[in-house]
Amino acid sequence: MDSFELEPRYSTKEIPGRCLKCLAEDQLNGCLKLLLTDGEEDREVIHKFEALLSFLKSDESKQLRDDSEKYLAEGKQVKVIVDYSNEEPRYSLKIEQS
Repeated sequence: MDSFELEPRYSTKEIPGRCLKCLAEDQLNGCLKLLLTDGEEDREVIHKFEALLSFLKSDESKQLRDDSEKYLAEGKQVKVIVDYSNEEPRYSLKIEQS
């Protein structure tokens, strides 16, 4: 796996939502837990951890958070694709009508 998606959502009465930053932080924490408890060095988890950390620190993440909130408010479904197949991770926003 050289990419993954983060799919933020608004909260409703029935479904709890998560913002883009919270989703990335949750996945980052999940990777950290795996790395600390596994005892083995899993290159895929390490790469995902590094990609998430890079995303959270990047200037692009702020813009993607703002854009995703705007599109969510318009009732659209939003996905942020984090591609870390190259040395520098790339981020893209995918927008779908609800």
